[in-house]
Amino acid sequence: MSRLRIGVLALQGDTREHLAALGEAGAEAMPVRRRDELAAVDALVLPGGESTTMSHLLREFELLAPLRERLAEGLPAYGACAGMILLASQILDAGARGREAVPLRGIDMTVRRNAFGRQVDSFEGDIEFAGLDDPVRAVFIRAPWVERASEDVQVLARAAGHIVAVRQGRVLATAFHPEITGDRRIHRLFVDIVRGQR
Repeated sequence: MSRLRIGVLALQGDTREHLAALGEAGAEAMPVRRRDELAAVDALVLPGGESTTMSHLLREFELLAPLRERLAEGLPAYGACAGMILLASQILDAGARGREAVPLRGIDMTVRRNAFGRQVDSFEGDIEFAGLDDPVRAVFIRAPWVERASEDVQVLARAAGHIVAVRQGRVLATAFHPEITGDRRIHRLFVDIVRGQR
């Protein structure tokens, strides 16, 4: 079976950790900073980081419109934390005008930024994740949550009563950071989604 080429948006955030996790999950992983690199991948991971900074850099690197276009055409994508925020169709508390987080509209959902609180409120815990036999160790760092998900969106996990993992078609998003735990099941799930096996 041919190896998939999965890009990791490498403007800011946990790029290196996602590249390693994807490699361990059986994909050929490459950083994406330019339009030609975006055009060359079969799927894309949007890492954690700071959603307003990432939005600004998407504009600066002239990637915002091409990325929205590829998502609209069906590009498989996975967003973690800030990546989840960007994949939303609507963002609450999006930030200061002119520097706000910009929705890419990959999943029909409304996401609240920093919903669990500030950096000092970061936490981790084991959560049930639909389709996985054992709980996932979830690390939440200034994490968002999903306030509204359309009926086309599958809810995969909740924490403290809030939606923290979703899937719509071939687009996956988590409010937490699986790339830093050593558990590769969510990255393998994404690779399977890209291959059409899940």
